[in-house]
Amino acid sequence: MTTERVDVLVVGGGPVGLFAAALLAARGLEVAVWERRTTEPSGSRAIGIHPPSLDAFAAIGLDDPVLAEATRVRRGVARSRGRTLGTLSFDRASATHPYVVTLDQHRTEALLRERLAALAPTALRVGTSLTALDRHRDHVDASGAGPDGSPVSVRASFVVGADGGRSVTRDLLGIGTTGRDYPDRYVMGDFADAEGPGARSAAIVDVGPSGVVESFPLPGDRRRYVVLVRDGAAVDATRLAAIVSDRTGASPEPSTCTMTSDFRVRRRAAVRVGVGRVVLIGDAAHEISPIGGQGMNLGWADAAELAPLLAGAVGSGSAGPWPGYARRRQAIARRAARQAELNMALGRPLGPVSAFGREALLRTVLALPTADALAGVYAMRWA
Repeated sequence: MTTERVDVLVVGGGPVGLFAAALLAARGLEVAVWERRTTEPSGSRAIGIHPPSLDAFAAIGLDDPVLAEATRVRRGVARSRGRTLGTLSFDRASATHPYVVTLDQHRTEALLRERLAALAPTALRVGTSLTALDRHRDHVDASGAGPDGSPVSVRASFVVGADGGRSVTRDLLGIGTTGRDYPDRYVMGDFADAEGPGARSAAIVDVGPSGVVESFPLPGDRRRYVVLVRDGAAVDATRLAAIVSDRTGASPEPSTCTMTSDFRVRRRAAVRVGVGRVVLIGDAAHEISPIGGQGMNLGWADAAELAPLLAGAVGSGSAGPWPGYARRRQAIARRAARQAELNMALGRPLGPVSAFGREALLRTVLALPTADALAGVYAMRWA
């Protein structure tokens, strides 16, 4: 078996790993990406792309292709019991992109794959799984299994683990995690937009007493609805539409639903973001609640900060770690996790008196001059 030599091996070919690889390839590094899936990207899943991510995409020429397909979300609206509590504008959230955009994850991944293929045509190796890491002072030997089960190996100056919350890379390094599981369960589905033309560019969060309903416009006059549910029963398109109607008054048509999915929430943080020449990014390093839509963007920000460090180390023949990088990324992940937990807390069911208090609080906060700063928080201006 011949061992391939590359500057960086990226483990995981999801949106974070693809972006990291494209950034490295754009800087002239030899890169390989091992992705265990063999199928083309599919499904909607994560949809929000925040201004710092669009800025980072510009480094590989991906910002314009994403913007050509995405829907711009220019304001957030808080509602409860049929009344508007307040509005956040994203006009001042970013000097370059005064909006958040939404795009189905499979399209984002497809665009990332296309960009990586243009920069490094043979980099992506689908159907390839990591099985072992052998770390040395000046390189890392990675072993795995190819699409037909045959052994494969790479000798890399650095390895980037972008293989998600159940990271094999992290496990092979023996890095533990801290965190907790939450009782919250959410169901989401994509429907024809039922909010009317006036809400086309608005993300809507309804915090009524029965539990939150979030909704976000999508390309093609569609809308993603996300609801908190308090039981373990299956939720199909018909029941999901009924929950949305009962809580908000909007009536999505079940026959227009293109996907439903449910998820539970957990928070995890790796005790370390890497060992020697192996670095973790994205959910492999820190997994937060999807509520708020910041997790994927957090991984992209990891990649954007890490790429020049890796390029410099490869060019100089030096090695990490970069303690400043680790401290910053861990601190930013903690902040994002706290924000996600606040989002969850604001959406939980409450009794009449407590619900009235929550509504009054949101009215006050959204009417303050500091609301622009709050919009910057939700747009991840700090990432």
